[in-house]
Amino acid sequence: MIARRTLLQNVAALSAFGAVQLGSGMPAFAEEREEILLWPGKPPGQGGVTGPEKVGEAGAGLGSLSNISVPRMRVYRPEKANGAAVVVCGGGGYFRIQLKKESTPIAHWLQARGFTVFELLYRLPNDGWDASVPFMDAQRAMRIVRTRAAEFGIDPKQIGIMGFSAGGHLAGFTALQSQRQLYAGSDTYEKVSARPDFSVLLFPVVSLRKPYDTTRTRREIIGETPNAQAENAWSLDTYASADAPPMIIFASADDKTAPPGHGIMLFEKLNAAGASAELHMFRDGGHGWGLGRPEQVLSQWPEMFVKWFDSGKIVQKSRENEDDNQIF
Repeated sequence: MIARRTLLQNVAALSAFGAVQLGSGMPAFAEEREEILLWPGKPPGQGGVTGPEKVGEAGAGLGSLSNISVPRMRVYRPEKANGAAVVVCGGGGYFRIQLKKESTPIAHWLQARGFTVFELLYRLPNDGWDASVPFMDAQRAMRIVRTRAAEFGIDPKQIGIMGFSAGGHLAGFTALQSQRQLYAGSDTYEKVSARPDFSVLLFPVVSLRKPYDTTRTRREIIGETPNAQAENAWSLDTYASADAPPMIIFASADDKTAPPGHGIMLFEKLNAAGASAELHMFRDGGHGWGLGRPEQVLSQWPEMFVKWFDSGKIVQKSRENEDDNQIF
């Protein structure tokens, strides 16, 4: 079996990459859309997949994507850009990516409001990749967007990351551990910071420790019987600090998959450290609610995010951390 639990032992010096259009041998989705490859040739990390990508056709996995061999971003360009960008990570326990229910609807919503959106199709440990590859892909995505910001009409200090469930874990880790060297690289994209200027976590998996040790995220990233060191290394609250990018967290009090304690724990740690953080806990909604239904109170969360974003906290924090986005 491939050692996909190995932590952060990565290879490969990389150079250039290209862009593709859907329809070039990749799975068909609802519409054709510009896509940006993250890596030229074979991506870094141990392992790999066999066979074509898989699109969920029924049940909880309807419209989800798995068996990803070519990590990439799907681009949503707004008619009138507001200068901000968001890299969006769907959830799915690191064994699939919920596109139809999570990342694609919010990508369209944000695009309609002037955000340039990059929907991340990241590699999955369950497909045969090492556990660290999703985090490589997320860091690389942030660096590509920042390097190409002018091309998309983006302010390089207004680039955030958003994630749902396991995608919230991925987004949170990228926000809190952007300086962690996950792979070897020396091309143009590696000369800028992977640090998001803000992060948005929805019903996120935060802790891999007890009593929150029942998630699929935990099993895929650190296995069934990890030691305390691994649990701490991959729990987001471990890295809460004053210099964390501004973060807003949305969760439901009745979530049985990622109980509310996940979001509460991270918020409390960030707040105690002096970071800019907000937590919005909805009474009900369960897990995996995406945009939510119109009759649900939690369906207000996208507008709440925009108000938070427009409040000036992002710009202020970005200026305070201006050096973080400079060439290393």
